[in-house]
Amino acid sequence: MTHQPASDSPLLSLIIPMYNAGEGLVACLEALLAQTLASLEIIIVDDGSTDGSGERADSWAQRHSHIRVIHQANGGVSRARNAGLAIARGKYVSFPDADDTMRPEMYQTLVDMAERDRLDAAQCNAEWFFKSSQTVKPLIPLDRLTSTEVMSGPAWLDKALKTRRYLHVVWLGIYRRALINELNLQFEPGLHHQDIPWTTEFMLNVKRVRYTDRVLYRYYMHDASISNRKRTGQANVAYQRHYLKIARLLEEINTRYRQRVKIYPSFHYQVTREALSVCHAIRREPDAAARQAMIADLFATQTHRRMVRNARGLRQWYQLLLWLSRIYRWRSK
Repeated sequence: MTHQPASDSPLLSLIIPMYNAGEGLVACLEALLAQTLASLEIIIVDDGSTDGSGERADSWAQRHSHIRVIHQANGGVSRARNAGLAIARGKYVSFPDADDTMRPEMYQTLVDMAERDRLDAAQCNAEWFFKSSQTVKPLIPLDRLTSTEVMSGPAWLDKALKTRRYLHVVWLGIYRRALINELNLQFEPGLHHQDIPWTTEFMLNVKRVRYTDRVLYRYYMHDASISNRKRTGQANVAYQRHYLKIARLLEEINTRYRQRVKIYPSFHYQVTREALSVCHAIRREPDAAARQAMIADLFATQTHRRMVRNARGLRQWYQLLLWLSRIYRWRSK
């Protein structure tokens, strides 16, 4: 396969935050180098790796002219993605994780969709690969969602959220860089799961988007991943604050855009859903002091009222009232 020289603007920029990726980086880069789309650049942002990943990335860049490497002090995924966006040259951008893989036709498929239908975004299906059991599970089963025609971003987000399987993850698609720049849309530094507010705000500005139900991306689920890591005590308290902040940011986005686009009930539902995850964490937390700290955070951030404002549907209202009654009962007087 031949790639465009560095002086040409590629169709797609792939921005890959990397911190101590280990051997997973090799599989990821091999999958990226096997892409049938020739017009792309690969930007690896080494976020202060200490395991030699940065040096390995440099060696790949020396052998492949369309790979670029940025080295920076450890600052988290958001800062790494923002640094990559600052130098990206592609018409579209995407953000694969450094230890995941994808089918060779993934980015050709998505770029073809975007070019043919003048899309702001194109998204695909994915699969979880569970390392411990060596099993695979689709992200969105076909009985929940099939390929769509061109839709507006808000309408697509509503349809996707109603599946209850859709995830706000930026590796699920490609995004028109000019729109990102127009919005001055940045990833929130220091926020875990920053994909959630980022993709929400981006989609509320999208005029044209399509989804294909083809499974093109493989996400490797392992015990060390941020979302799968078991936390207790003060580490759990700190982690749940990210979800409290995400609920606040989602409500603020809905408020900011309500005069410009249709804010579907599913958008409100999502606010309460993210906050309810903190209630589940409180119940599972074995340390009494940590439980009280999480309850105190929930009330201090007015999240209990935020959940009430945004609850939608009889089932969620039932869940909310059940959880609030528990939280009030568990709260130290």
